[in-house]
Amino acid sequence: MPEIVVAAESRTDTGKNVNRRLRAKGLIPGVLYGAKRKPVPVAVSPHEIATILRSAAGSNTLFDLDLGGSKRKVILKEFQMEPIKGKLIHADFYEVALDRTLEVKVHIELHGTPVGVKTQGGILDFVTRELEIECLPMDIPEKIEVDVSHLELGKHLRVSDLTLPAKVKLLTALDVVVANVVVPRAEEEVAPAAVVEGAEAEAAAATEPEVIKKGKTLEEGAEEKPEKPEKGEKGEKGEKKEKK
Repeated sequence: MPEIVVAAESRTDTGKNVNRRLRAKGLIPGVLYGAKRKPVPVAVSPHEIATILRSAAGSNTLFDLDLGGSKRKVILKEFQMEPIKGKLIHADFYEVALDRTLEVKVHIELHGTPVGVKTQGGILDFVTRELEIECLPMDIPEKIEVDVSHLELGKHLRVSDLTLPAKVKLLTALDVVVANVVVPRAEEEVAPAAVVEGAEAEAAAATEPEVIKKGKTLEEGAEEKPEKPEKGEKGEKGEKKEKK
């Protein structure tokens, strides 16, 4: 794999206004960190960083940051995206020593169609998409490939079932589930109560109290008028009308 070199400029001024002017020039602010160095403010091209992020290794890509002719072997530490347009607005770098191990997260990539999906009507649930590992910078894998074609309905694949490269130390707990094949949610819902028919329906109807209505049956949407008191009798005072 050819070496990747990203040109960087050192910067002394910081702040929102300075960063805004920097982005107007087609650059983004960033900071170079190192184990035995003070943080160095830098400016880089967002297009070059975006190209690295789109590569197979993504944010775990090892490359050279050329700062005024001095190349530093770095890895992306953090980056920020503009939430609406999705443009890069900031990138931080970490200078690495090739003889010292790093703790990084590597993406998991699933391969194959599970048996439980093909023939048993299940769906694949991708639970854990990254593994935390420790290794030397040159030994960072681009991704961890996992075959799930053997998974049956109700079965799961744990981290302990994975095979990692020999020079990689696993930091994620072994009992963490990576993927499983589950029953579709629609089938998990409780079926509605069965309709009561025949004698059972009659028995159920017999238990309901009969409502005795006075006068004529009201048409749907009509209001029942209160009965007028007979001559010589007064209606109850203080009776409130029902609010509509």
